[in-house]
Amino acid sequence: MTTSFRLAAGAALVLIAACAQAQTPAPAPVPPVTHGPAMTAPAPAAAPQANPADVASIDSIMAALYDVISGPVGKQRDWNRFHSLFAPGARMMAIGMKPDGTVVHRPMTPAEYVEKNEKGLMDIGFFESEKARTVEQFGELAHVFTTYEARKGSMTAEPFMRGINSVQLISDGKRWYIANIIWRAEDAKLKLPARYLQSR
Repeated sequence: MTTSFRLAAGAALVLIAACAQAQTPAPAPVPPVTHGPAMTAPAPAAAPQANPADVASIDSIMAALYDVISGPVGKQRDWNRFHSLFAPGARMMAIGMKPDGTVVHRPMTPAEYVEKNEKGLMDIGFFESEKARTVEQFGELAHVFTTYEARKGSMTAEPFMRGINSVQLISDGKRWYIANIIWRAEDAKLKLPARYLQSR
């Protein structure tokens, strides 16, 4: 899902939240509702409208995911299309390894993925394609274990990276959404097994 996974030794992202203590007494807590209709959470900000052809099936949303991040040097990706594939609250995570062998998990939102990778994808001409896929589905829930190949410059170049995208999908009966993506690239110590090199 991304061009590289580089972590400086000892680096960390620290998120600090601070809030001032209120000067007036806090209102009395509202007792929990134990009976009656379920509470509905506020609606999140509306995502871009998806092309129905992109989200009509598992096949179509997976094809759209690979297509939207791929392109030659200098091509601006259609990030509205990218965001339209995801469910509200969707998450992404890269699994990588430091030089000392420490495994690191880097979580991000789709918006943070764009922020981190937009320039790099355009600079190198990044293409990612699906080599094989394993799908498990139960009703409106699906898990796609999809083997990817990444290329620089053009789709005809030799892959410089392979790995697994673990994609969790949900459906509302009208369209499919990406709920989560976790990916791990192949390396010298972790090779893709034969069963993930052909669709099942």
